[in-house]
Amino acid sequence: MSRSLKTGIGLILTAIMLFPVYWMINVSFTRDTEMRADPPHLLPLGGTLEGYRLVLAQQMPYLGTSLIIGLGTVALTLILAAPAGFALAKLRPRGGNALNFVLLIAQMIPGIIMAMGFYAIYLRAGVLNTVPGLILADSTIAVPFGVLIFTAFMSGIPGELMQAAQIDGASLPRVFVSVILPVSRNAIVTVSLFAFLWAWSDFVFATTLDGGGEYQPITLGIYHYIGNNNQQWNAIMATAVIASIPATVLLIVAQRYVAAGVTAGAVKD
Repeated sequence: MSRSLKTGIGLILTAIMLFPVYWMINVSFTRDTEMRADPPHLLPLGGTLEGYRLVLAQQMPYLGTSLIIGLGTVALTLILAAPAGFALAKLRPRGGNALNFVLLIAQMIPGIIMAMGFYAIYLRAGVLNTVPGLILADSTIAVPFGVLIFTAFMSGIPGELMQAAQIDGASLPRVFVSVILPVSRNAIVTVSLFAFLWAWSDFVFATTLDGGGEYQPITLGIYHYIGNNNQQWNAIMATAVIASIPATVLLIVAQRYVAAGVTAGAVKD
């Protein structure tokens, strides 16, 4: 198969996969009167920004809540996962392999099962329908992944770096903060990105644990908007477009760090 043919097939498959994204953008600019045109317009000729005006007027609180939840999930995930990964990679505690296996098992548990367990706990603890509760729940998905990534990455850091710092009088916490973390940038970016994306796109935990809260994430904002305005598809799609922008920008900016962080530890010298 020639190279140009492979390229053409790749472009066609990419276009097919990205067409729903294009259609979402197209509909977000389409006027209500043209929404049911037959055949549908492939380009938003004579489009409108009304959907985006409605989004900015009605959905900004949801976007702000999602941003807070995403950043909170990133912070909590890094605080828990980085030291745990360091301990498993460099301190090698007894039972470390079993803990790695438990972390893998934890990622296989369906989110809805965890959500129901959290619901009973949160109801007793009084943190149901709160932003901190949602941050904690989202972190339970991100932390196991983060520990595995940090463990794989930090296993590849030469032990001589730690030994040199300890010879100079650095304590173990100082070695972790001043030596290990600075060279673990790729792993930090990777874990932060995936933790943020999981929290930003979460719907199961949001609807189960924050369905009646005063501050709700954008996933619930879109859900309520569809239920209340099921005829205003340009506004619905405009909400989806705006909600996709942070994730898209983060993926574009951090892609090379993510590639390095995910593949860390895959090859041993």
